[in-house]
Formats: sequence, C-alpha cells, structure tokens
Amino acid sequence: MDINIELLWFFAVSACVKLLLIPSYHSTDFEVHRNWLSITHSLPLSQWYLNDTPSPWTLDYPPFFAYFERFLSYFANLTDAQIVHLHNGLNYKANSVIYFQRITVILSDLLLLYGIFKLTIKFEPLKRRLIWVLLVWSPGLIIVDHVHFQYNGFLLGCLLLSVSYLVEGRDLIGGFYFAVLLCFKHLFAVAAPVYFVYLLRHYCCWKAGFVKAFGRLSALGFVVVAVFTAAYGPFVYYGQIEQVLRRMFPFGRGLCHAYWAPNFWVFYILLDKGLAVFLRKLGFSIQTPAASFTGGLVGDSSPFAVLPQITPLTTFVAVLLALSPCLVKAWKNPQPRMVLRWISYAYTCGFLFGWHVHEKAVLHFVIPLAIVAVESLDDARHYFLLSTVSCYSLFPLLYEVQEYPVKVLLLLLHCTLMWFGFSAKFPKVHAITKSTVPASKKDSKSKSKKSPNPVALERRFSVGWVIKTYLLGLVVVEVYAQFLHSILLGDKFPFVPLLSISIYCAFGIMYSWMWQLRMIVKSA
Repeated sequence: MDINIELLWFFAVSACVKLLLIPSYHSTDFEVHRNWLSITHSLPLSQWYLNDTPSPWTLDYPPFFAYFERFLSYFANLTDAQIVHLHNGLNYKANSVIYFQRITVILSDLLLLYGIFKLTIKFEPLKRRLIWVLLVWSPGLIIVDHVHFQYNGFLLGCLLLSVSYLVEGRDLIGGFYFAVLLCFKHLFAVAAPVYFVYLLRHYCCWKAGFVKAFGRLSALGFVVVAVFTAAYGPFVYYGQIEQVLRRMFPFGRGLCHAYWAPNFWVFYILLDKGLAVFLRKLGFSIQTPAASFTGGLVGDSSPFAVLPQITPLTTFVAVLLALSPCLVKAWKNPQPRMVLRWISYAYTCGFLFGWHVHEKAVLHFVIPLAIVAVESLDDARHYFLLSTVSCYSLFPLLYEVQEYPVKVLLLLLHCTLMWFGFSAKFPKVHAITKSTVPASKKDSKSKSKKSPNPVALERRFSVGWVIKTYLLGLVVVEVYAQFLHSILLGDKFPFVPLLSISIYCAFGIMYSWMWQLRMIVKSA
C-alpha cells in the first residue's frame, strides 16, 4: 500500500473516533476559544489584547494563534453568526458551535499528520507504522484536544516539521518553523536554548570560516526577526506590545495549576507542608500562608511556610540548570540524530521545573519521544512507562462519569497496542555476553583462574519487575481515588484523590527525566 494512503487510513480511523466524541464533555477552554473567535472577528486588531470585552477569557496566546482564530472566525460566521458575536455569543452552547469547533481541531491535526509523514518517510515499514500508532492514535492527544478541548495537535505538528528539517540537515528551514511555532504558542520556548546552541554550532559552523559562518548567522537572524516582525509588528505599531507580553506571561498566577501537574514542585510543596506541621508540634510558631499555590493572588511568588519562596526567576534558573548537560552535549557534538532527544529532554525539564505548568504540557515531550521509542529496546521500555503514566496523569481532566469508560478504554487500548507493537519490533533475540568459567583443570587446581566464554541470553521486549510494580500501583491509586476515598472518608479531604494521582505520577515522570538525562550524557 502507498505510504500516503496508509497514513491517511490511520488518520481516518482516529478521525472516526474523534467524531464520535463530539458530544462529550468539554472544559472551559471550549468557551475560551469561542470567545477568541469573537474577539478576533468583532474587534479591530488594535483591541484584541485589551480588557474591553464582556468575557473573562481574554486572549493570552501569541499573535499567530490570534491570526489563526481570525481565519477560523470567517468560517464560524458562515456557520452561525452568533458564534462570533461579542455579546450574544457568551457561553453559547448550540450544536453549531460544538460541531464547528470540534471539527476544526480534527482538521488542524492534518499538520501533525504531515509532520509525522516528514519524519518517518525514510523509516522501515514496521518502525514507521509503530510510530503512526503511537502518534496518530495518541490517547493523550484525544483526551486533551478532542474531549477536554485544545489545539495541541497542529502545534506539535509544527514542532515535528521543524525537527524533520533539522534531521535532514536543512537547518534554516527548521529554525524558521520553530520561530513560527513560538509565535503560535510561547510555551514551546523551553526548547529555544537547544535550538540556539545546535543551530549556532551545526548551521553556522565557525570552522568553515568567519565569512561563511557570519553569513549563515545573519541569514538565521534575518529569518527569526522576519517571523517575529510578522507576528508582533502590528502590535508594536499600535503601541500594544507591552499589553501583549503581559497577557502572555501572567506571572501573578501561582506556582502550580489548579490540578497540580505531576512535577518536582509537588514534592517541594508537600515537604513544606510536612515541615510546617512537624515544627508546629514541636512548639514553633509557623504561620499558615493565606495565599494559594494555584491562584492569581500571589504576586510574583507562591506562599511557603518553612521553605524558601519560589519565584518565576527561581524556576527559570532551575530549568536552565537542568538543561545545561544537554546544552553542553549539543555544543560539543551537534548531531542531527540527537536533536529529537535533546528537544524532548528540554520539554521534560520545563514540565518538571517550570512556573505554573499545566498537566497538558506533558504532551510536549511524550509526542516527540514516540519517534525515539523505536530506536532501541531500552527506549521502547522507557516509553512504555512514560506514555502510560503521562496518559493516566491526564485522567483528572475528564472528571464526569460518562467520560470515565472512554479514558480507561483509551489507556488500555494504547497499552495493548504499545505492547504488541514493541514486541513485534523487538522480538526475541540472542545477545552475546561474557561469562567466566574455569579455564582448565590445571588452572583450577592451582588458582581458580577464569577466562571469558560467550554465553547467549534471550532478550525481547518486556519491562522489569520494578516498572511492572509501579504500573500496577497506578491501578491501586485509581481504585482509591475513584472509589475508596468516597467510601472511607466521604466528603472529607476532597483534594486527596487528585493529590495522590499527581504525586504518584510525578515519581514516574521524574524517573523519565533522569533516564533521558543518563542517555544524553552517555551518548557518543
């Protein structure tokens, strides 16, 4: 079968599932994006980022995404004019708006499809199809984009498109697409240091001579400046750039999101709470902070009773420090084959140590790592764990009863497909290792001298007992959070189920971060 037709078949299957999910629950992000349609359609560009709208859901994405919403608004107006009405469209729930917005997400996934196609076109068929299963049928993307509601698919497609050009050695085009991506969603900027170091060393290549290197650096700078000028230039002209940046970087929000993303700060907050309780019992006067870790009333810090306050600058430094081994590797040996690992690691660092991280940001590194997962048996084992944990960490996004079977079936189907896919890619093989046995009877009598002899060991895709135990723990956490908590404690401590999911998943993602770091450090 032709590769294009085959990939379109994968997309058609996923599209059918997504169409069936159209009537399902959607979050407030659905109304957020509907309001952005009305803002960009009803107001002049100079007023898009102002606060003069009747809705609290103000535009806080970069200009290219605003232009994208403006483009969609033309078709929304043709579908139902009330969708883009600034006042009458508030909290509009007609079938027309539901079907329109759901279908635009499905169609925008075509860019993701193209990015996958570009990256996998030269892969062997089995490896290519396995990646398609992991990405085109990704349960995380279905949960976040097609139930909860967002437009992550086409943004990740833009990222994969950028990476595909870097892998091909077409660095300037790869840098162009990454600049475009940043002007769609600024949260992808976590990988900017990796791009900067890699392009400086690989594309500019100062060993080729100063003139050639400076020319390439100038060309790269021109491309980036041109993209950002196209995005932000009109707002500079209208004197709105400060307002745009304030919207994009609302540091007044708390350290964590409403549902604590499973990252490093979960442990930091719990340690602070535990120390506060312990010191109070010892007789110390420890005040309980009145502000919230998740709200927007904190100013530029989040409240801690004992441990040092965490500010946006603190998290910025933490991310850079975590990134530094990767940046050193990229500087010393800028290899195209390592780019995807470095970028995925960068997004993992941003997720673990960033400010006000949303749980949905787990997709930023889970999706790229799916392509790395087919490279080796160890990568496959790592991805099986990470993908399972990351998908489960998204369960709290779908909290209504009718969606419960959907998310459980999506995860179980994904794990089943991963298991059989990796088993087919990494069947039972014989790995030659060295074992020591007595060299001869004579030697054994005198001094038990030993010489190496080859021994064949069977290796195939499987996960060790530690990972199996951890994954079984997800079942225990889910049973408690979904069923046992209400039976045992009733309405008491309603935050405990979410907290238990966040903490448990944080262990898995922290392990993934350390595993990725080890792989990067030991890479040749």
